[in-house]
Amino acid sequence: MQIVKEILHWKGHDIWSISPYATMFEALKIMDERDVGALVVIDGGRAVGIITERDYARKLILHGKKSHDTAVKDVMTVKFYSVKPDDTADKCVKLMIAKDIRHLLVHDGGQLTGILSIKDLAKTLLPGGENWASPSLLDT
Repeated sequence: MQIVKEILHWKGHDIWSISPYATMFEALKIMDERDVGALVVIDGGRAVGIITERDYARKLILHGKKSHDTAVKDVMTVKFYSVKPDDTADKCVKLMIAKDIRHLLVHDGGQLTGILSIKDLAKTLLPGGENWASPSLLDT
């Protein structure tokens, strides 16, 4: 069973973030440019929340709000969950299922070192998953 630090080794430690005072339009633009489904919300050098595509759909669109007029802080999820580098992929999946979430922050000694998505874990747990993005596999 792989552990979080091994997953981050092949996935990368990139952490895309945004200020809570930015607009949702800015958040969506970053998500699109970086091809990610979530951003860590950072204020004063620390994580204060997470903003996801799911948050956008459920808390903004369904309430008729506009992305240009809505701050990230008004939509973000403030209750986020973290794992440690030595936690197993199995533990991460169980936490995601139990909490009905799709992203986990990775903290090492209080320092934010990465973010994992359910897709990252699927690639880890299914045979050959980390190679699924290769063109030869997508053509079949």
